[in-house]
Amino acid sequence: MALTGRAALLAALGTLPVGIWDPSWTGILAVNGSLALACACDFALAAPVRRLGLTRSGDASVRLGETADVTLTVTNPSGRPLRARLRDAWPPSSWHPGTEVSASRHVLTVPPGERRRVTTRLRPTRRGDRQADRVTIRSYGPLGLFSRQGTHKVPWTVRVLPPFTSRKHLPAKLARLRELDGRTSVLTRGEGTEFDSLREYVPGDDTRSIDWRATARQNSVAVRTWRPERDRHILLVLDTGRTSAGRVGDAPRLDASMDAALLLGALATRAGDRVDLLAYDRRVRALVQGRAAGDVLPSLVNAMATLEPALVETDARGLTATALRSAPRRSLIVLLTTLDTAPIEEGFLPVLPQLTQRHTVLLASVADPHIARMATARGSTEAVYEAAAAAKAHSERTRMAEQLRRHGVTVVDATPEDLAPALADAYLALKAAGRL
Repeated sequence: MALTGRAALLAALGTLPVGIWDPSWTGILAVNGSLALACACDFALAAPVRRLGLTRSGDASVRLGETADVTLTVTNPSGRPLRARLRDAWPPSSWHPGTEVSASRHVLTVPPGERRRVTTRLRPTRRGDRQADRVTIRSYGPLGLFSRQGTHKVPWTVRVLPPFTSRKHLPAKLARLRELDGRTSVLTRGEGTEFDSLREYVPGDDTRSIDWRATARQNSVAVRTWRPERDRHILLVLDTGRTSAGRVGDAPRLDASMDAALLLGALATRAGDRVDLLAYDRRVRALVQGRAAGDVLPSLVNAMATLEPALVETDARGLTATALRSAPRRSLIVLLTTLDTAPIEEGFLPVLPQLTQRHTVLLASVADPHIARMATARGSTEAVYEAAAAAKAHSERTRMAEQLRRHGVTVVDATPEDLAPALADAYLALKAAGRL
């Protein structure tokens, strides 16, 4: 229960004339006694808060950057009308800074025995699960002098999914995939390594593709057409160790890696390949296996939603052992990690042969565009030192990439904006070359 500002204002206005014209305790008690009686009546006429029925409905998931609407239904079982102010509390990251007050507070009136709905609009600023906190309701009497207040726990969870900003590149990559698959009108035969069909020879075809047995059985020269391999296994491995926590621009490296993994997963699924996901640092953080083609992308997005970088050194041996168990047959293992010298030389290089002797390995790393800008800085002593540091960092990354390539690893090193399309291009190149 609480006094309102209106009650305090009436007490001040009633006491002031008594103090000016006839200052006495009797006058003050008369004014405040009448006000206290009015407050007691107002409190008695206010609808009880504890007996209210509250339920939730609405969105259970939303992409980062979009809005989610959660509806709260308030049922008034009492015989008195509910005049209330309501606060629907959520974690601070459920809204942009400065918008929480306007988004979480509502004014409602519920007649006796009826129900009303209020909608809280969330706009989360971080991935993960956002769980509703307490609902605080302040019920006022008809005079607005006194109020009842109470809280209710009404559970609800909204899962904030990765934004998948690289989705815009998917149509172009699918067009390239259709070209490789021979389903578009091109002058050359479809590339790939799996036999598809026979067709009549046209000038410009590779003579090595002529099927002489089929030619002998018909009156025209027949050539074989090919298509990229299908039903190959792809394992996306997200390194969630300390290096993934480094911020590149406004987001951690892990977010850029997840975006690239989603684009590759969507593309590979459309190409007829099977896609699994493993997130690991010192233990398994997420594992998606054996999903049907239509369920792969939703499963990947849902598994990535709650991933956060762990401030520990990644156990490369444990990661390798888990990846080998997850991919018993020959597969394409896409390792999304860093190209920093220490984690590669001390962690992955000693165990890399275990992966490359059984699988095709593709390593993708997020490059910091600020390093490239530092390398061009001039004009002051500080700028020259920054340029020298940037040149050294670039040289180390280049050396690590060359060392990995000597071990048979395909390396993609690109900025957050370019990593997803570059990784998709690398996958298509491997598919066209028949290396999957």
